[in-house]
Amino acid sequence: MEFLQFLSWACIVFTVGMFSTGLTDLKRMRASKSADNVQFLPFLTTCLNNLGWLYYGILKTDGTLVLVNTIGACLQSLYILCYCQYTNDKRRVTSQTLLAGGVVCGGWLYFSVVLPQGESQLAQLGLTCSLFTISMYLSPLADLMEIVRTGSVERLSFSLTVATFLTSTSWTLYGLQLQDYYIMVPNTPGIVTSLIRFFLFWRFASVNQGVPSYKLIEI
Repeated sequence: MEFLQFLSWACIVFTVGMFSTGLTDLKRMRASKSADNVQFLPFLTTCLNNLGWLYYGILKTDGTLVLVNTIGACLQSLYILCYCQYTNDKRRVTSQTLLAGGVVCGGWLYFSVVLPQGESQLAQLGLTCSLFTISMYLSPLADLMEIVRTGSVERLSFSLTVATFLTSTSWTLYGLQLQDYYIMVPNTPGIVTSLIRFFLFWRFASVNQGVPSYKLIEI
């Protein structure tokens, strides 16, 4: 029980720290009064992911999931609002946000109204959240392939790679302790992609020494 409590706090600290990386983009947008060179979709997809896991945590009565994803959803909503304020392409951003809102409403109706309450509801929601999380962890693989091709790690942040590794590992162990494979399995790719990033830093960092970098990690 003490180890589970330790993992719970580790998940909270590391994940909230990961979500807070978007504050760098928020500060940049406010300083420049522009959303140029800031990606919008990571904010939107992460918010959707947070809302899905928040609902799963509520159904499962898991306080760790509820707390982490409540904070995450609030932070992502703040980033989205700030982006909407400073972007010049408000029509595209608004349409994407409305589409995401429709997905949330449709998902809520399906899991709350169509499906009967119980194990089937929890299992289908857990599977959906797991597949979405896996796709988000695997989405940066194209960038990693580009790094291998160019031999430059300028687009990667070592500190965020460490944070991703710690977050993925803590959630994997937390899911293992609870014997909840919907939590454990989707975080495993995060460990794998982090190890790949560590290898790329080891292999190519000497080529780019002294070059600062920042990249929002999509989780």
